[in-house]
Amino acid sequence: MIQIPSDLNPDLLPLAFLLGTWEGAGVFDYPGEEKCNFGQEVVFGHDGRDFLEYSSHTWVLDADGKKVRPLESEKGYWRIDKQRKVEVVMVRDQGVVEIWYGDLADQKPQIDLITDAVARTAASRPHSGGKRLYGYVKGDLMWVGEKATPEIELRPYMSAQLKKVVTPEEVAEMARNLPDMPDDGIAFFR
Repeated sequence: MIQIPSDLNPDLLPLAFLLGTWEGAGVFDYPGEEKCNFGQEVVFGHDGRDFLEYSSHTWVLDADGKKVRPLESEKGYWRIDKQRKVEVVMVRDQGVVEIWYGDLADQKPQIDLITDAVARTAASRPHSGGKRLYGYVKGDLMWVGEKATPEIELRPYMSAQLKKVVTPEEVAEMARNLPDMPDDGIAFFR
């Protein structure tokens, strides 16, 4: 269920489906690096201004699904204009800064992004661009990322399926919005 906070900047309403904390797992596979399953936590928040704050942390999972070590982290800011054009500024822990542009699909919660600019520190690994697809599918946030380097053409490297984490405050709010239940609780199921 998508909830729209009362203090959300009205310009961000088309991106409201992203808000919250999301957790799940995915697959990492890129030439020259170890293929692995990973866990992920993504948080989209806001403070009333015209952007969403974004953070993502991923970690390698062992065969039993336990955390082994950090994989990648990124932080950024997401904006959208009246024509449903999305722009993202993102900083990665590997010493890469990216500017992404894309579109929010018409009539569905799906965002396609492509890098417009990439800047790297001297210590970072080669990186020349990427594409991302985010979609809200049956209550889950799903995404796939593609990456290119000067030596490797653009190709998929990460994808994940994330479930929304419901906070105790959100549970209390949902409970307040339920219709009154019959006193015995059984009549509701008849």
